[in-house]
This record gives sequence, C-alpha cells and structure tokens, in this order.
Amino acid sequence: MEADPNNPSVVRGFDVEVAEEIAKGLGRRAEFVQVAFADIDQSVQRGDFVIGMSGVEDTPARRAMLAATIPYFQFHEVLTVRDADRGKFTSLAALRGRRVGTLGGTIAYELLLAAQKSDGVLPVSYDDDVHPYSDLQQGRLDAVLLDNVIAARSTRRTPGLYTEPRPVATSHYIGVLARENTVMRDRVNEILRARMRDGTLERIYRKWGIWDEYQTPFFASQWSGGLQPADGGLKAAAPPRPSLLAATKAYFPALLRASLITIVLSCLAMALAVVAGVLIASGRVYGAKPVRALLTIYVEVVRGTPVLLQLFVLYYGLSAVIKLPAFIAALLGLGLNYAAYESEIYRGALEAVSRGQLEAARTLGLTEGQVLRLVRGPQAFRLALAPMTNDFVALLKDSSLVSVITVIELTKQTAIFAANIGSWVIPGILCAALYLLLSLPLSRLAGWLETRWRMGTE
Repeated sequence: MEADPNNPSVVRGFDVEVAEEIAKGLGRRAEFVQVAFADIDQSVQRGDFVIGMSGVEDTPARRAMLAATIPYFQFHEVLTVRDADRGKFTSLAALRGRRVGTLGGTIAYELLLAAQKSDGVLPVSYDDDVHPYSDLQQGRLDAVLLDNVIAARSTRRTPGLYTEPRPVATSHYIGVLARENTVMRDRVNEILRARMRDGTLERIYRKWGIWDEYQTPFFASQWSGGLQPADGGLKAAAPPRPSLLAATKAYFPALLRASLITIVLSCLAMALAVVAGVLIASGRVYGAKPVRALLTIYVEVVRGTPVLLQLFVLYYGLSAVIKLPAFIAALLGLGLNYAAYESEIYRGALEAVSRGQLEAARTLGLTEGQVLRLVRGPQAFRLALAPMTNDFVALLKDSSLVSVITVIELTKQTAIFAANIGSWVIPGILCAALYLLLSLPLSRLAGWLETRWRMGTE
C-alpha cells in the first residue's frame, strides 16, 4: 500500500484492491485510514478502523490477540543483496558477522534474531521498508531480509540490487479485526474464499505483478481447508508462542541493553551539547558582529526545525557525501540540536551577571578573560546548572527519536517487544519504569540544586 504519485491523497496497491472487494461484499464503501505499520494491531483493537491490512503477517501472537481472517496471499521472506554479492550471500548462514536489515516487529526480524544466535548475523531494525534498501545500496548493510513483494518493488526503485530466488521462509498476509468482531471476520472469510474461486484475487495479483506459481496451490488449500491458519502459516521459522511471563523474561535483558545504549548516547550527546553550547554562547556575547549573526542563524534554524528532520538529514541526506554510522549520526543530531538550547541558557546566564560586578572587576585591572573565568563564568554556571539538568532529562527522553535511523534504544526495543507479544501493557510499564530509573536521579539533582541556591540567595 502506497500513495498514488499522481494524487498523494489516494492510496493504491494490491491490498487496497483486496480491501475494496471485501467492502463491496459487505455492502460498504472502503475508507482507508493510514497508521504506522507497528500500530495496526493496537489501532484495530481500539476501534480506529474495522479491518487492518497492508502486509499484516500471520503469526500466533496476532491470532491470539485479534480476530484474524484466513490468509489471502502467500509470500516469501527473501534476501536482497548488492549485484556485486550475487551468489555470495544465498542464506542467512552465509551472512555470519554481516549486517542484515529488515522491518522491526516482523517475522523477518524474528528470523534475524534467531540467526544472530545460530549464525552470528547482525540484525538492523528499520521503521519503514524503503531505507533498508537504500542503505544496502550505499554499503551500510550487507543484505535485507523482507517479503518478496516488498523486495520486488524496492529493487525496481533502487538500482544495483539483486534478490536471491530461494526463499528463506514462507508465510501469509491476513486481515485483522477486533477480537470480539468474529461475526464480521467470518463474513470477510466467505468473501475472500469467493474472490479466490471466481478469479478476482488472481486478477488483482497479476495486475500488480505479484502472482506466482505458489498462489494456485495456496488458493486450493483455502477452498479445501487444508491450510490451518492458527499455526501462523510460517514454515521453518516461527517458534511456538511463549507465555507472557516467558516472553517478558526473554525480552528483559534486551530492554536493559537498550537502556544502556540510551544512557550512553544521552550522556555523550549532552557533553557535546554543553561544549558546543558554551562556545556558541561565548561567541554570541563576545564575538564580532558577523560571528554573532552566524551563530544566531544557527540557533534559530536548529530550534525552529524538528530534531527528527535533523536526524534524517544527517543520516540519509548527507549519505552521498559522508556515510555516518547510525550511532554517530544520532550523537551529532541530538548533541548539536541541544547545543542550540544550551547556548541560550548560557547566554542568558552570562548576561544575568550584573554590569556593576563586571565594571568593578575591570577597574581592578582584570582582563576580559580573567573577568569571564573568575567573576562572570562561576556565577553564570550557578545560574545555568539547574536548567542544564532539566535539559538532560529532556534529552534522555528525546533519545527515543534515534530509532528512525536504526539505533535500537529503549523505546525501539520496547516497540519490538510489544509487536511480538501483541500488547503494549507489560512492555509499556517496563519501559516507563526504566526511563524513570534513568531520569529521576537527574530530576532530584535539579530540584536539590535549585533549592540550595535559592536558600543561599535569600
């Protein structure tokens, strides 16, 4: 499912046409609501729309949480590599020590996690199915594992790539409805079977170039009831669905590792923000007019644009000039963004020191450097320290944005956890608890500093 290039307000794709056939069978008009892929399950359960589609994979967790339709398309997980590596990486085992990208929270991601343990593959998780292939083309990845439908579309769009013909695994696309909506689900199943029999789905799939030799026996299995959808439809890939407690125990170490990445990234980014912020503030207070003008433009541009956009520009926009590693791009993006805010804190603190004290220091014969180091700087630092700690807490939470450039920090790992167990309740509670453990000491420090200094000035 994608936006029509001639009319971006209209979505198109084989899933769209299947959904329209379902709507016709129900005597309704299809109306499409776009949400993030990872949010489809939660949104359909809370009633944002009736049926969730668009590459929704058949998994035991999804069937346990929602009312799932019969499968309506059989797909394959396939490896895409660069043309130069054709025939070299024909299996996950051949990718030992190599970076392989995919969508987070999918069957392909679970396959990569299993291959990480068995074959030493290095999984890289993305939030979309476009950037894995562009990163593969640019050499940031060694392969991409995704559905053959996505792979075919992406290799047409991105030159220099080749998809290995041998499938890594097989599964199916389904529609999902709210758990209690079984009556509607059964009606949808009848419509899907009827459209398989009368050739409508085959016509749609041929139109979009996704019909292959696997679909005919797959359709026949649906008519005869030979395929049992409750097994998830995945061959040689999906383990049995663990209990919630077992899944939580299994994912908790990953959450702790992601927390470590979050705190290390936040500390390094804050250090960069402090150093750059001090330099920017000093330049705006003491620099020549052209310097002050340039630094003012930097501060206003950075504060006036979203940090998410800045991360995209650093990681993807500059890739033709310099290919920054994801962690370095995240560090620079957060650090330089917060440097603009820090510089305003420091500039305000420097200018808050009374002119009388500065003139007195100069009268005593101190140079401007000595005035800054001995009189103005220490007082400005006292004024700025409490707001700095508050900014550190904010940066800690904003670090969740770096998942868009493939850094697996705490929020991203939580989203993967939630997608795989089909619920945000336990993952959300654990994520919130870990963020509180990381941020509360800083909040307490800021409050203690403010109280102490307020008492010292009274």
